[in-house]
Amino acid sequence: MSLRSFFSRLRSNKPNRHLADADLVSDNAVDTTINTNIESRRVENKAFNDEQQSSKWSQWRRYIVQFLIALVLMLSAVWLLLAIWYQFGVTSAITWMATILIVGLLTALFTAPYQPQLFNKWLKKQASHTPASSFSAASMHSHRKSNQSTRFGWLLGLYAMIWLIGVAWFFSIEPKQNRHWMAEVDRQVTYERDASNPNLITFTNVRNFDWHTDTDVDTEATERWETRTIDLSKLSGVDVTNSYWMGPLIAHTLISFRFEDDRPLAFSFEIRKEEGESFSALAGFFRRYELSLIAAEERDIIYTRSNVRGEQVYLFPVSHLQQHEIQSLFESYLRAADDLNAAPAWYNTLTSNCTNIIFYMARIVSGDRLPWDYRIWVSGWLPNYLYDVGMLDANPNKDAQPWSMDTWYERTHINPKVLGFDNKTNLDTSHNSRDFSEQIRQDIPMPPLANSKADAEAKAKSVAETTH
Repeated sequence: MSLRSFFSRLRSNKPNRHLADADLVSDNAVDTTINTNIESRRVENKAFNDEQQSSKWSQWRRYIVQFLIALVLMLSAVWLLLAIWYQFGVTSAITWMATILIVGLLTALFTAPYQPQLFNKWLKKQASHTPASSFSAASMHSHRKSNQSTRFGWLLGLYAMIWLIGVAWFFSIEPKQNRHWMAEVDRQVTYERDASNPNLITFTNVRNFDWHTDTDVDTEATERWETRTIDLSKLSGVDVTNSYWMGPLIAHTLISFRFEDDRPLAFSFEIRKEEGESFSALAGFFRRYELSLIAAEERDIIYTRSNVRGEQVYLFPVSHLQQHEIQSLFESYLRAADDLNAAPAWYNTLTSNCTNIIFYMARIVSGDRLPWDYRIWVSGWLPNYLYDVGMLDANPNKDAQPWSMDTWYERTHINPKVLGFDNKTNLDTSHNSRDFSEQIRQDIPMPPLANSKADAEAKAKSVAETTH
């Protein structure tokens, strides 16, 4: 190749390299722009998704808050209406007026969120028939929002005021001593201590009714209120009696105190029913029944449940107690009698019923030996609770054959033991009472008193560990 040809080719190739370089720069700029756009789009998408997620969560939170508010309104209304119904009766004019007022207010509150939709339909209808110059949709929308907020606030405030007035009325209802009581709760037990010996206590109004099972007898029971003197120094034990009248979870609880060389004395916290009144567990939440403490012979207060009413009754002797603990529990019943005679009190199905009142008093005596447990409020399971904390002996016969809870229920079932028991008396009611008390304790070993606190706690702990 000649020199002239070489330079000619060199001149012709140089512009092509510049063109290639320019193309490369242009491609890099396009790629950068594309990447920038992609990143921008990704950021925008992420922000949009975050906003959507936040919007969904805010919406769910709003729904949850609305649900909780609606639930509170419903429950508060139901509580107030039940209180009114149980105080005035379902057929009372006051009950119906209160029901209409409260239901009407709740209806207005619950339909408030749907009122804008109805207003929008009306707004569109008006706009289609009204000139634009004389109708401003924006101003109407603003006016609607303002009116809706004001209306809802007034309705909520009115309901809150009515409910608070109802609560104040409810807690102002006072229990009474003087009503037309049923015969078995007509009197309340009173007592006096002997001036020279405080251990000697004389009770008046100890109930000892003759309950009838014969269908040809006109009255359910022959009334008998007695006077009885006991010696606190002769206390030898305490028994818990559970009477099941509505399934395995619900039971009425009684306490019997045993004495050396004397028949037991039973105590029972009960509702003080008026003539013609029946018990309702739900009504017991609404200050419907006064509380009563009955002191009675077992042939009265247990027999009426096992033989007359057909309830399933079980008697459990409590173990590992010292005599001073039993005396302290007995004194708690005396104080309760004083309190109820001084001022009546309300029965409450949850907080002051036949079982948890006993527990409150017993825990003052025994302290941590009786820990808090949900079975205090499920009265039917009280014996199982006593078994688990070691207050029912797992081996009462000391024969290396421990008793399970099933065995305890089998041995302590009163109904088969007193089936056909002759509860008729002439003048010697004490003899008949002693026979009944002995009969219901057949095949149940009576635990001895503990010698000391350390001995009682150690044995109870050992039994609890064994049962577990």
